[in-house]
Amino acid sequence: MEDRLFRDAMGKFATGVTVVTTQFENESYGMTANAFMSVSLDPKLVVISIGHKARFLKKVQDSKKFAVNILASNQKEHSMAFAGQLKDEITINFEELAGLPVLPGALAQVSCEVLSEHVEGDHTLFIGKVLDIKVTEGEPLIFYGGKYRELVEGELKTV
Repeated sequence: MEDRLFRDAMGKFATGVTVVTTQFENESYGMTANAFMSVSLDPKLVVISIGHKARFLKKVQDSKKFAVNILASNQKEHSMAFAGQLKDEITINFEELAGLPVLPGALAQVSCEVLSEHVEGDHTLFIGKVLDIKVTEGEPLIFYGGKYRELVEGELKTV
């Protein structure tokens, strides 16, 4: 099958948008990702997937920690910045959760230590043991069909 067909099919699955962050050598780093899910309640585990071409991959491998920031509908600019889609840089004033940088205003911040990593195809999957969580109220930023979306009065709208 062609890569485009595969991408189009995967784009039919609506996902939330996250920015995965870490700290390495006293610097904060982040990457936009929608490949995130919970794995286990006992113990509390999550998984993220990072492509082998991403510079962020080595940062997580070296730090052995990461945080997942589940973005709110008003954080599209954050997603675009960490995906390298903005012409101009934006200033991020990180907060901290369990010693990791997290994005203020995210619907959920989940700090983790890497429990294991698995190379699968052109990505590495990181299983993270949850260290701490912070949750706030709001509407999610959604990605569907290659576009950012948000829920508006019960309907999915392009933003």
